[in-house]
Amino acid sequence: MRFLFTLALIAGPAFAECPDPADRSDDLELLFDKARDAKDAMEGRRVSAQMWQVWLAAPDDIAQELLDRGMRRRDIYDFAGALKDFKRLAEYCPNYAEGFNQSAFIHYLTNDFESALADLDVALFLQPMHVAAQSGRGLTLMQLGRIAEARAQMLVAVVNNPWLSEASLLEKGAPLGLVGEDL
Repeated sequence: MRFLFTLALIAGPAFAECPDPADRSDDLELLFDKARDAKDAMEGRRVSAQMWQVWLAAPDDIAQELLDRGMRRRDIYDFAGALKDFKRLAEYCPNYAEGFNQSAFIHYLTNDFESALADLDVALFLQPMHVAAQSGRGLTLMQLGRIAEARAQMLVAVVNNPWLSEASLLEKGAPLGLVGEDL
């Protein structure tokens, strides 16, 4: 069994087909409500972690291994290796938003903002409720100097999860804050 799993991981779609990701929209809506109702930052962070559990649950074991390996590579700054894993994940599971979101994060970390934006657009097409991709898109647009679009995107993310650290970018005087107006 381990041999078949390894073969499928190496060969990818030639030997296996990725199932569609489960529809977790109801779970995310519930978590958005919990985040909005959170009484303090500790509770808000706990709900945010639960959101990540939803997004990081890959459709099958092969996809999970590609995702996990790419994230391990990212954590040790092997960005080329991580991108390779996330590209394979996107090829294997083209309907799984997190593969594109993680690829976008690598592009962002390497200052390839145009590629990051392209991946984030795919991630949000696949999973419009992905708050991390929403905030990542806002950060990317900000880096590209598209401030009005960045502000609008970040506002969407913060409405869904007011406990995002990026919310501070929307405060008066901050890079995405309205000039002369309180939010």
